[in-house]
Amino acid sequence: MARRPLPRILLSGIPSPARGRELARAAADHATDVLHPLLVIGRGLRLLAAAGRRRWAGTPKDKRGPALFLGAACVLVVALVPYGPLLTLSTLMAAAAWQGRERAPVKAGPTPAEAQRLGALYEALVPYFSIPEDPNPLFVHGGDWARAFSGYAFDGTGRITRLCIRYPAYFTDGEAASRARIEALLHAKSGRGREYHFDWDEEGNELVLRVLAALPTGIAVQPFVTSPGETVLGFTDADGVRRTLPVLEDGEPRDVPPVIWRTGPRSTEPHLLAVGQPGSGASTLLRSIALQALAHGGDVLVVEGGGSGEFACLSGRSGVLAVESGPAGALATLEWAAHETERRLIATHRAREAGRPAPDDTRRPLWILLDRPSVLAHLAAAEGSPDPLVRLQVPLRHGRAVHITVAVAEQFDHLELLDDAVRQHARARVALGAASVRQLTEVLGLPPHTTPTAHVPPGRGYVRLGTGPVHRLQVPAAPDPYDDAAPPAHRQAVLELLPGRPPVAAAGPGRVGMGKPLQAQPPAQGPPVDAAALPEIPAEAP
Repeated sequence: MARRPLPRILLSGIPSPARGRELARAAADHATDVLHPLLVIGRGLRLLAAAGRRRWAGTPKDKRGPALFLGAACVLVVALVPYGPLLTLSTLMAAAAWQGRERAPVKAGPTPAEAQRLGALYEALVPYFSIPEDPNPLFVHGGDWARAFSGYAFDGTGRITRLCIRYPAYFTDGEAASRARIEALLHAKSGRGREYHFDWDEEGNELVLRVLAALPTGIAVQPFVTSPGETVLGFTDADGVRRTLPVLEDGEPRDVPPVIWRTGPRSTEPHLLAVGQPGSGASTLLRSIALQALAHGGDVLVVEGGGSGEFACLSGRSGVLAVESGPAGALATLEWAAHETERRLIATHRAREAGRPAPDDTRRPLWILLDRPSVLAHLAAAEGSPDPLVRLQVPLRHGRAVHITVAVAEQFDHLELLDDAVRQHARARVALGAASVRQLTEVLGLPPHTTPTAHVPPGRGYVRLGTGPVHRLQVPAAPDPYDDAAPPAHRQAVLELLPGRPPVAAAGPGRVGMGKPLQAQPPAQGPPVDAAALPEIPAEAP
């Protein structure tokens, strides 16, 4: 008879407690893996039951009877429907599995590094938000920052991206100087090199700081989806406007919020003043406006004071009446614009007296674009000639009624040389490039609610239309197509929008050209004006 081996427990003796614990832990892990779906469904059923109890407890007593009747009716319908109980059970299990799924753990509070940063920011605000007479100060050295900061958020590098600050009611938040001190301090303590937005709630005594994302810089000028009388100045933040435009950014379609400037007889901001530093994109803005005006069938007059030839691409194009860069040509062009404004006013007035609609040539938009006119004024003063900007007063004062729009671009250093009529009637304001808060306030009339950065891309700035709020702005890229330093894609976008060159013949019917004598118009359109001394449209671009 063969001998059977003894059991392992008799050979090795009593097993060690450690080994027993390992076996028990392994068995529990395997059981958990096997029963994991049931555990998830059980957890979900428990959560659904708790939600049902809360819903039943919140139901008024007078509505519990109808609710029970409705539930019983639903149960009866489910029982009578084929496969109803099975489908209901499957739906309940699926809902329980979804409710009982494992979720990512919620962050309970800031990390030690984040808490240290919040504490340092709290200590820095103590001298500004506390007074000795306060019996229960919210801000005190060594105090609890959690009382003052009701909300906060950090990025992956541990820098603040959003902060909600509660401040005492006696803080003078109605004074611009007091707010500016707090904004400068928060800008310095939260990290320089980023742009912050400050939202002051004077009624609730709260200040919300948040970091703004960079505006898109890869959008070139293109056929925007706008109606006649609407001009896209650029693009801004999504919470600033209630409209989006479909555009192409680096070849990819996307929707972005635009800044729309409306012109015409019903516009409250009929003229524009753009101010910036050299290379900030003011000339780019005028080129973008000119291309959009030509696309909508308007006429364009360009007066370039810098003499750099950045508007040579428009010379001789259909709809471009003239591109002038000298004092004599600018004076003649603006004098013609003043006479054209008077002619349109007289023709419109006589047509209304006769009970007829205004002539078509008085309703055709005319855009007068001036780039750095202070240079021309300086040259005219040196030559003893009259200031060309004096002729601009008539279109500025009366051009809105006859579809004439003026857009002026100037630099911050020469802003005081502009005529008072430009400052008074150019109510749409744009400030481009790096500038101080004082310079921005001088141009826009209000300080921006963000912190200007020292380094900004070309075309980046702020805009304010009339008495509206101040918005961030990124002008669409519209470089000189003859500039080899510009990106080829942006240059090609400008070339595609340029209109063709018309034949050398005179302007067609319904259009008034610089070389077409105004006395050839019907007598009802105003007194004759001699245009022989005015420059002709060149046949070819230089």
